[in-house]
Amino acid sequence: TFGFSRDDAAKFIDFYKTANILDSDPFAVLDREGVGSLMRTAIVGGRKTRPTIKLGICGEHGGDPSSVEFCHQLGLDYVSCSPYRVGIARLAAAQAALAEAETEKAKPKKVQPSTKRVAKSKPAKKSATNAPVKKRPAAKRVVRRPKRTKR
Repeated sequence: TFGFSRDDAAKFIDFYKTANILDSDPFAVLDREGVGSLMRTAIVGGRKTRPTIKLGICGEHGGDPSSVEFCHQLGLDYVSCSPYRVGIARLAAAQAALAEAETEKAKPKKVQPSTKRVAKSKPAKKSATNAPVKKRPAAKRVVRRPKRTKR
């Protein structure tokens, strides 16, 4: 990460982009090498601890098509963005899912031989005794009466 604050960066981001120091505004497009690496580490660690955890992002990045595609590649569950960017985000998410499906379809399927060993089943053990189960007497019903108050 660059350690920029949004307020301070507004003064020099345009200069950095024209001087080719930055390709894009880091507050609008995710930096895949910096922030993306941190996200990947967090996702792997979170899913290792809790496989069903729901993870996503929120903010301007949630409406940027390249950021949405990257989040799909990372396996995030959702992106959240401002209402006027929802259409763009949904389209980007659909395109990312279709692109992933196409690459999966194009991959040759590997046929792996079964390496599972089938265990020989043993006959069930018989119980030592076939004594009937003793029934316990029913519990007594306790009726609580309200306390009397002195008049």
